[in-house]
Amino acid sequence: MKLRLILAALFTSAVTVFAAEAPKIDPAAAAKLVAEGKAVLVDIREPGEWAETGVVAAATLLAKSDFDGAQKEWKPFLEKNAGKEIILYCRSGTRAGIVGKALAAQGVKVSNAGGFKAWADAGQPTLKVEAKK
Repeated sequence: MKLRLILAALFTSAVTVFAAEAPKIDPAAAAKLVAEGKAVLVDIREPGEWAETGVVAAATLLAKSDFDGAQKEWKPFLEKNAGKEIILYCRSGTRAGIVGKALAAQGVKVSNAGGFKAWADAGQPTLKVEAKK
């Protein structure tokens, strides 16, 4: 029994280490997929960041902290959007890459759209968000 647990742990670690990175996608291509209904855009920053800078108008707001934790919002979102590409962005693209890698390891079609600033600089519509109290 112990050997099985050890082997299972090693296999899980190996899968995590070798899981593919989420491919990068530029804002214009991502916006096109979202507009066509083929993908869903997700801002994985934290609520304070959303309030500080605003968000891409078409984005669903799902914090990375929820993904790393109980996934109270992430689980229903992923179930609802099964079969669609999930396009992630954060402040710089780093956290989007981390979550993207984890989703890819679960078999989710996912892309990394980088950081919020790239979206704003590309002229994509943004909006302000109130800070959660």
